[in-house]
Amino acid sequence: MYSPRVTSTSPTTPPTPSATDAECLALTRNLRRRGVLVLSLFALMWALAAASGTGSATDAVPLGIEAAALLLTASAIYLGYRRGAAPSPRMVNLPANWARGVGIVNTVELAAIFAVIAASNAAGRPEAIPAGIALVVGLHFFPLARLYDQWQYRWTASLLTAVAVAGFVLVAAGLASETVRIVVGLGSALVLWASSYHLALRG
Repeated sequence: MYSPRVTSTSPTTPPTPSATDAECLALTRNLRRRGVLVLSLFALMWALAAASGTGSATDAVPLGIEAAALLLTASAIYLGYRRGAAPSPRMVNLPANWARGVGIVNTVELAAIFAVIAASNAAGRPEAIPAGIALVVGLHFFPLARLYDQWQYRWTASLLTAVAVAGFVLVAAGLASETVRIVVGLGSALVLWASSYHLALRG
């Protein structure tokens, strides 16, 4: 992608965006919306995982968490896709072969998640799975920050990594798997919702 450029036919003619600028603006908007959608949906999944550790499916607490999670997710998606959304303050400047890089990062992330699940179960420590997955997800945002030219993903990565570390501390302290799932699940959900709302409102 290129930096914004404008063209003008004369000194008195208002500058108009070039065709390249229009394409870049459309890509910026599409990537922004895709980010809002993906981040908010994964936040919802983490919140549902956390809710499952608070009681049976019909108890008031898990139902309340699930209702709030659905509302936060729906609101983020609405804000990201609404017609009157303000344009991003800048257009993305994507590196060469960015889409291929994103595919590689996501494939490695998925493989690492399966490895975490397998290793945790093999070691007889399934309670470490949420923290392990949060760590993998957090780390994969570091390269995505560059590939998507969304540098706010660096704090997404850092905060998710911190949540994962907190989860491992709870596991080492011998807390119940439900407690670990609640802390890691809600912590990860809040980080991802914050990132989603930031994209929806700030770009």
